[in-house]
Amino acid sequence: VQLQASGGGLVQAGGSLTLSCVASGRSFNTYVMGWFRQAPGKEREFVAAISRSGGGTSYADSVKGRFTISRDNAKNTVYLQMAGLKPEDTAVYYCGASTGGSVGPAKLPAYWGQGTLVTVSS
Repeated sequence: VQLQASGGGLVQAGGSLTLSCVASGRSFNTYVMGWFRQAPGKEREFVAAISRSGGGTSYADSVKGRFTISRDNAKNTVYLQMAGLKPEDTAVYYCGASTGGSVGPAKLPAYWGQGTLVTVSS
């Protein structure tokens, strides 16, 4: 599977942004999808994940209540709606796909997109 992330940009603190990740190749609904991010000088960290059907989601504590992950299997797309953005959310955001049972901090996707930069100004 190939993943193409988009939607990053510059936003003021408190603002909103929606990221998209389009998948091509094998059937999209066979993949558990996730979003991760990597801030300058830091390791890549888990942000959110969604099950194959979209019925199950999980979030990092740092984004819970502010970010929402969703997917549209008809469009081969996973989204990350981000609200209440903070300067500490500044990072390159990566989408990932896994054929395994789940995606999370210790369960990294096998497939990665190229990343999209989100910058939150204070």
